[in-house]
Amino acid sequence: MRKHYDFSESTPNPYAQKLKKQITIRLDEDTIAYFKGMAEEKGIPYQSLINLYLRDCAQSHRDLRLQWQ
Repeated sequence: MRKHYDFSESTPNPYAQKLKKQITIRLDEDTIAYFKGMAEEKGIPYQSLINLYLRDCAQSHRDLRLQWQ
């Protein structure tokens, strides 16, 4: 490793606006199991699958329909 690096000609990361933010979220165990099972079938990490699902909901402006029993 060098003791000094020259970043004077570097460019900003074009993907910086699309970086993910880590949060804490509470999910039911059966919900996590559902996404883990589906993610295993698809061959992707379950957290990525949850992110893809939520992104799809947000982009299509899907509204939640609640039914209280």
